[in-house]
Amino acid sequence: MEDPQRSELGGVSVVVPVYHSTTTLPELLNRVRAVLADRPHEVIFVDDGSGPATRMTLADVAEQPGVVVLRLGRNFGQHAALLAGIRQARQPLTVTIDDDLQHPPEMITRLLDALQNDAADVVYGWSPATARAWWRRAGSATVRRIVATALDVPSAEKMGAFRAFRTQLRDGFDGPLGPAVSIDALLGWSTTNFSFVEVEHHERVEGTSGYTFRKLFRFAIDTFTGYSVLPLRMVSYLGLAASLLGFGLLLYVLIGFLIRGSPVAGFPFLASMIAIFSGLQMLSLGIIGEYLGRMHLRVQRRPTYVIAQRWPGDDPRR
Repeated sequence: MEDPQRSELGGVSVVVPVYHSTTTLPELLNRVRAVLADRPHEVIFVDDGSGPATRMTLADVAEQPGVVVLRLGRNFGQHAALLAGIRQARQPLTVTIDDDLQHPPEMITRLLDALQNDAADVVYGWSPATARAWWRRAGSATVRRIVATALDVPSAEKMGAFRAFRTQLRDGFDGPLGPAVSIDALLGWSTTNFSFVEVEHHERVEGTSGYTFRKLFRFAIDTFTGYSVLPLRMVSYLGLAASLLGFGLLLYVLIGFLIRGSPVAGFPFLASMIAIFSGLQMLSLGIIGEYLGRMHLRVQRRPTYVIAQRWPGDDPRR
């Protein structure tokens, strides 16, 4: 029998991006269904370019009722896979959770309760400390600070892959988005009503994370240049600061020469000035180039993702 209080917000679509996982998927599904047994729900697995073993496991999982499996044409990235699943969701609430069981599915109820009790639009589950490598923790923290700056959301450093939100928020990003997306930034387009609850965080059951340092760095750059004009403003501020510095040095040299007759050390002075201004110019061109590159990719109309196959049956929303 359904709990009226828990059903007040409606059913739940659980979106799970999958990348080379096998043994965790059946357990994840069983635990999710047990947690949500008292309310309407569906589980959407999105295969982000995994190998044959994962496909076989997902084919078996797809035979169960209330399960949808999307197979993307290639590896588009975790956030693109999440977007594909979110756009397929049919319930009024959506939960995203990784396939590695680091976030226990039993914590889903904590997020859903916060959605109702805090009257929030988005609730993130966060863990104060984990056993990940220092560079991964530092990289994740940097990305979250960048998102916090881009979205101007307090406590955005607590954002993560375990989140619950009202499905209607996807209406704010239903158009073409290009090849690089950030779900957190997209949700920030639709609302600023975020909430955060502490959840458990366990050791990874299977495999290793697909986020290398290079991918984390690339994701940080894409997020910063894709959803904020702050880098361009920083370039303007740097240019102004460099101009003031150059003008100040020029005054210092002229005053020293006119009043004290101090000779100007030619080569060291010129070399330092050239190095300063050349570095600022290269930095400015690099940031502007990032924006131009994103515009170029948009003009090419590269898709964020391509759904190659859907189980069960054909996709009625394609």
